[in-house]
Amino acid sequence: MLHTRIMLDESEIPTHWYNVVADMPNPPLPPLAPDGNPVAPEQMLAIFPGNLLEQEMSAQRWIEIPEPVREIYQLWRPTPLVRAHRLEKALGTPAKIFFKYEGVSPSGSHKTNTSVPQAYYNKQAGFSRLTTETGAGQWGSALSFAGQMFDIDVRIYMVKISYEQKPYRRSMMQTWGANVFPSPTDMTNAGRAALAADPNNQGSLGLAISEAVEEAASRPDTNYALGSVLNHVLLHQTIIGQEAKKQLEKVGEYPDMVFAPCGGGSNFAGIAFPFLADKAAGKKVRLVGVEPTSCPSMTKGVYAYDYGDVSGYTPLMKMYTLGHNFMPPGIHAGGLRYHGESPLVSQLYHEKLIEAVAVPQVATFAAGVQFAKAEGIIPAPESCHAIRAVIDEALRCKESGEPKTLLFCLSGHGHFDMASYDRYLSGKLEDFDYPKTLVDEALKGLPQVDWPPKAA
Repeated sequence: MLHTRIMLDESEIPTHWYNVVADMPNPPLPPLAPDGNPVAPEQMLAIFPGNLLEQEMSAQRWIEIPEPVREIYQLWRPTPLVRAHRLEKALGTPAKIFFKYEGVSPSGSHKTNTSVPQAYYNKQAGFSRLTTETGAGQWGSALSFAGQMFDIDVRIYMVKISYEQKPYRRSMMQTWGANVFPSPTDMTNAGRAALAADPNNQGSLGLAISEAVEEAASRPDTNYALGSVLNHVLLHQTIIGQEAKKQLEKVGEYPDMVFAPCGGGSNFAGIAFPFLADKAAGKKVRLVGVEPTSCPSMTKGVYAYDYGDVSGYTPLMKMYTLGHNFMPPGIHAGGLRYHGESPLVSQLYHEKLIEAVAVPQVATFAAGVQFAKAEGIIPAPESCHAIRAVIDEALRCKESGEPKTLLFCLSGHGHFDMASYDRYLSGKLEDFDYPKTLVDEALKGLPQVDWPPKAA
């Protein structure tokens, strides 16, 4: 019998998160205020609790996971690592393909790995209400679940195009007690301004972030929770890669390449960062973030300080960006429709420690269908991006005869994305390669700051 699923038991759930900052060759660049000066931690207390801000600023290599968080993790962790024997056979490749399956979480994606600790830390700090944004709905679902676990009210600004494309994701959030609004709304200054400029605005993650941050900053009982981009979010996701390393060790394997979808960066960081520690120690492993050609922040963006949202409520972060005014097309991988990339992922990419590729929408769905036929799991559109890149690499191995070991993060299932699959199967899905002229236009609005400041 083929050895397909590699499992750990509950006692092997990691006890600590791994902080990549400790092993980066250069310290992370600081977030800046609009005047170009670093943002003091106390300025962030308007929307984040102090315990999470400590993690955001930390350079400590290992940060202990609180026991109440590990207890909830046990509802679905450790997650399985699976050898994709049937996909390998279908491709006729000598490559070994492994995937870490995060779709077994209650919300159906990796996002629950950070929603649970964020809800826990906010509850510990005395907050009873959280606001957030969501694109495809995975993050909104995850935070709704976590809010229910810790008795916190959750209010979600869902990007309008996804709100309309994914009604059952919305129902899922509401089942866990969350309030969900199609962004842009008429409830915030940011939303009203967007609707005044374009009554048919489809929304974007940057705009939904503006609405959620605006509401959180206006109420003393409310904080903001972010599902990607920030350092503490990426930290929480490293439980994925840590488990994957243990599981591969059990069968005497180590990856030549690690792939993950890359929107804001938490998915990629979750599986790749623990391997970056090995790379820092001299091991040879390639780490590849996969983004859509329609929202290519790393492969077509610029490395610059920019806002994380449309309205400029967030601090300026040094990242690969398409410009905070960038309005992505209504692609079906809603979780990847973000104008920027995590500052940590961006810095590692800029320093050439990781790689990035962009893949078109139709080809990603073709890969998702091929994977589903071989392995039985219907993947989320975001996960299809990693699958596309892995299949392409496996086919290169077939041509060269090189037996590489490939690992990717299957970050969520696609059970709430069947309308997207319908469009693909009926031939209605289209590619959108974002034109450089539109990227250049969005980049004109970049703030003119940098760190360290250039001498006069």
